[in-house]
Amino acid sequence: MAKELKKVDAVIVGTGWAGGITAAELTKKGYKVVSLERGKEQSREDFIGAKDELKYSIRYDMMQDLSKDTVTTRTSMDETARPVRNNSHARIGNDMGGASVHWNGVSLRWLPYDFEIRSKTIERYGESKIPENCTIQDWGITYDELEPYYDKFEKTAGVSGEVNPLGHKRSDGYPNPPLKTTPSIELFKKAATNLGYHPYRLPAANMSQQYTNPDGETINACMYCAFCEEYGCDFGAKGDPIVTVLETAKKTGNFEIRNESTVTEVIHDGTKAIGLKYIDNITGQEFIQPADIVVLAGFVFTNNKLLLKSKIGKPYNPETGEGIIGKNFTGHFSNISTYIGARGFFNDEKWNLSMGTGALGATVDDFSGDNMDHTDLDFLHGYEIRYYHLGQRPIDNNHVPEGTPAWGKEYKEKNLFYHNRNLIIRAKTGFLPNRYTYLDLDPTYKDELGDPLIRATVHYEEQDIKRAQHGVERCKEIMTEMGADIVDLIDVPDDVKFDHKFYTNHFLGGAIMGKDPATSAVNTYSQMWDMENLFVLGGSSFPHNSNHDPTETIGAFAYRASEGMITYLEGDGGLLVEAKQTSNA
Repeated sequence: MAKELKKVDAVIVGTGWAGGITAAELTKKGYKVVSLERGKEQSREDFIGAKDELKYSIRYDMMQDLSKDTVTTRTSMDETARPVRNNSHARIGNDMGGASVHWNGVSLRWLPYDFEIRSKTIERYGESKIPENCTIQDWGITYDELEPYYDKFEKTAGVSGEVNPLGHKRSDGYPNPPLKTTPSIELFKKAATNLGYHPYRLPAANMSQQYTNPDGETINACMYCAFCEEYGCDFGAKGDPIVTVLETAKKTGNFEIRNESTVTEVIHDGTKAIGLKYIDNITGQEFIQPADIVVLAGFVFTNNKLLLKSKIGKPYNPETGEGIIGKNFTGHFSNISTYIGARGFFNDEKWNLSMGTGALGATVDDFSGDNMDHTDLDFLHGYEIRYYHLGQRPIDNNHVPEGTPAWGKEYKEKNLFYHNRNLIIRAKTGFLPNRYTYLDLDPTYKDELGDPLIRATVHYEEQDIKRAQHGVERCKEIMTEMGADIVDLIDVPDDVKFDHKFYTNHFLGGAIMGKDPATSAVNTYSQMWDMENLFVLGGSSFPHNSNHDPTETIGAFAYRASEGMITYLEGDGGLLVEAKQTSNA
């Protein structure tokens, strides 16, 4: 039997950016907060000297153990889903700070178009432009309303960047100047400029200089060591929850993190959340942590699984289109949204590709969102063209031109020759929701505790394929302008299907946001319509996926949600936003 603990003001699932920001903001106001973290405790000191590619990039030491809990996948409703058991197919974050510790640091704002995507599409092209199964909807908030929270996140994380020439209104500049540039970044920018595009430096939560944020947390200057993605930063030079918001919350004396605590259920009475039931991973003891407000700030799979298992909200039914929980699952899928583009091989150029950092690079926004005219295109939304200078590590960098034998003398010669003579540019595409891509509970497979696994059904629509192919062509154009002697394409075939991989950590939806309870699970303060003291944060509240990375938008909404929680706790409760019936209900 679960042991019931003393009630606190707020209990939070997860310690990533969403949970960490919430903990910091509430504890600074004097509220008592408990965060339940499935993984182990970790600190910056744990990463000192940990530049071990075998441990972190081949054996995925910082990722979730998929033998205990995972996701099952399929590409259509009539298939039996299969569990994902290999971390090379799913890099789901684990331990204190979650995926926000081993992220690259790319900190892009989303576009005004994203938050009003349905109404702006109809306004420019007419409703008939929206494909039959496409389930895009407005979010109930505008970019202008969200902008102050973007600014707050950038200052907390210490983002280094320069203004996007095609960007939209900002209340302030980036808190830090861009990272150092490199010859290959300048080559990309020059080629893009020659073609009439507008390149700019990727905004990065890797520090271009030592920086102290508004909460008084100091983040050190980046050393460009190349061990960023999949690694914790031993220099303390990456804006992450461990060195910022979790540290801020701890200093208040109002915060407790319980590591090795797996949340299994939201306890509620049908109208309000009472607390969270969790199990201590070490002892096996079950507990119930009561609280005035309950916050689900886990990864998209965690939040949806908890809502479905706890029978909160109406599950989505793709056959009828009714229900919300599980609807509009989207993401940056590997073979259509992220790892596509053009690799160029240069015979007469060499670069130092062994240095770098997670968000060192440049990008082009000319094709993002609705920045290009879609009148004659057979897809909506768009893509970035991005060049990264991540830094090549010793093991997994053996790129040779297509047609090269996979072994023998020629392979060895070209491997050595092109080691510092190849560059890749990628098309990062948006992915729009459709009726047949969703989450539900798997009827076959269970986790180590006996609960159903979350099941992802992922179907690519024709517009998703056309968008990706359009992006690969632009990559080819820019790589050719850069002067590559050989250009190999990482292309998207017409019959491409979901490859059962969740490699980017950019997966969203299922408890989506909006103005109308008939078409959304939460309002713009991430507050559940059906349960006013339950807040669902993170990417699970996003109704679709932009071509830009989601982390900064997750952070911005976490600040907005925290503001709403404080208003809720200080007042008499109730919904923070008046529900409205929308025309696209």
